[in-house]
Amino acid sequence: MKTSSTKPADIKREWYIVDAEGKTLGRLASGIAKILKGKHKVYYSPHLDCGDFVVVLNAAKIHVTGKKLDEKKYYHHSGYPGGMKTTVLRTQLEKHPDRVIKAAVWGMLPKGRLGREIFKKLKVYRGIEHRHVAQKPKTLEV
Repeated sequence: MKTSSTKPADIKREWYIVDAEGKTLGRLASGIAKILKGKHKVYYSPHLDCGDFVVVLNAAKIHVTGKKLDEKKYYHHSGYPGGMKTTVLRTQLEKHPDRVIKAAVWGMLPKGRLGREIFKKLKVYRGIEHRHVAQKPKTLEV
């Protein structure tokens, strides 16, 4: 019996739409990371990008538990001394809700060249409008 190895030519990509309205941030991010990485496929291979494209809608309407809205912080550094900027989750959701979901999903993907390649397949939108109708995405319940 031979062991088969997945080749890049064997990989079939799908497009999925996820509605984030009312979903808990961490559970949503882990489900999205699983689809992006391709772990739901039979021919999953950890050294290849086997995953699918994911379009997330209604990013501004996610749900978090506990006091995370006021206590969870996002950090950004300008590169200059004293250039650390801190933003609370509540403010980040008002200004840039797509960054909240992207940060959560990025934390669950492998770091390095492969992780960056996988991460490019995530598309996040604040509302219901998106520009991926031509790809005929399927609805996915996470």
